[in-house]
Amino acid sequence: MKLLRRAVAVTILAAPLCLPGVAPAEDIKLRIASGHPPVNTYVNLMQSFFVPEVTKRVAAKTKHKVEFIEGYGGSMVKVADTLEGVQSGIIDIGGYCFCFEPSNLPLHAFQVMLPFGTMDPVTSVTLARAVYEKVPYMGNVFEDKFSQQLIALIADNGYNLGTSFEWNKIADLKGRKLAGAGLNLKWLEYAGAVPVQSSLPEAYTSMQTGVYNGWIMFPSGYVNFKLFEVGKHYTEIGFGAITWHGLTVNKARWAKLPKEVQSILLEVGKEYETRTGTVNKENYPKQLEQLKTNGALVKQLPDSVRVDWANSLKGWPQEKAAELDKAGLPATQVLKLALEEAEKLGHKWPVRYAIK
Repeated sequence: MKLLRRAVAVTILAAPLCLPGVAPAEDIKLRIASGHPPVNTYVNLMQSFFVPEVTKRVAAKTKHKVEFIEGYGGSMVKVADTLEGVQSGIIDIGGYCFCFEPSNLPLHAFQVMLPFGTMDPVTSVTLARAVYEKVPYMGNVFEDKFSQQLIALIADNGYNLGTSFEWNKIADLKGRKLAGAGLNLKWLEYAGAVPVQSSLPEAYTSMQTGVYNGWIMFPSGYVNFKLFEVGKHYTEIGFGAITWHGLTVNKARWAKLPKEVQSILLEVGKEYETRTGTVNKENYPKQLEQLKTNGALVKQLPDSVRVDWANSLKGWPQEKAAELDKAGLPATQVLKLALEEAEKLGHKWPVRYAIK
């Protein structure tokens, strides 16, 4: 009888562990990476906010434990290989610029196709999120084609032009070799400059050796990579703050995570997305001051120069819309929405692009 009672007691104690929906506690390891280093605002926020906040909330709200294995600055994946790194499962979570995926994600650079947009990164990421919500393709393509899930959009600060020479009108740029990333090279081409594809990790040496003489760059990049040392002229032309980075998680790894951990990743991802806007906005004037302190010559050009440059690009948005529509992408819908959402948020275009 004693043995029988003991067996019954063990069965009763063990029963809750066998109930459906009661998952055992897990020690979860997640590899998170970016090709860019933590001096970039969005990578810094991955390291200083996203990782510790997910770790803390999982420990506080669930019986699980998350440990992140972090790899930034190309230690796990290079800037142009991060999407593929997440897709293949080399890393579980990746932060990267869609600018390095012109074949895979051509439409995700839609704000670049509308130059001289808002210079406010908070407005930029708000606008982008509205477009993603109204056009399901924008988020679904990550899962449908690249075996990953988008958990946050990432805003950049406002793009300007840093150069090793002074310029005051777009005619001064004719024939000059200037760098950019992906589709923003078209801004340079239409201005008569010679566009050169590049990335921040190689920018200093390339400008120093004359591979090119300037960069389309937000001030944080110019400060953090010390580009003011090789190009002291930083001109606020105001191309716009572009939301064309994202944070994604491998689809198969996501499916294996406990539901409550998934919820926390989405929750923190949403807050991280917002912070990429607010932190960049707060930092912009500080970084301009840092440039000046370090000897850079920072100046603004009159609105007429922006209008001239925008006029040179006037037909390009429609051209891109038609090109991507033919490829089966909802480009016309996206560009029209982006124009309208920007205006709803108070932006006035120097030239109002027409998308038919």
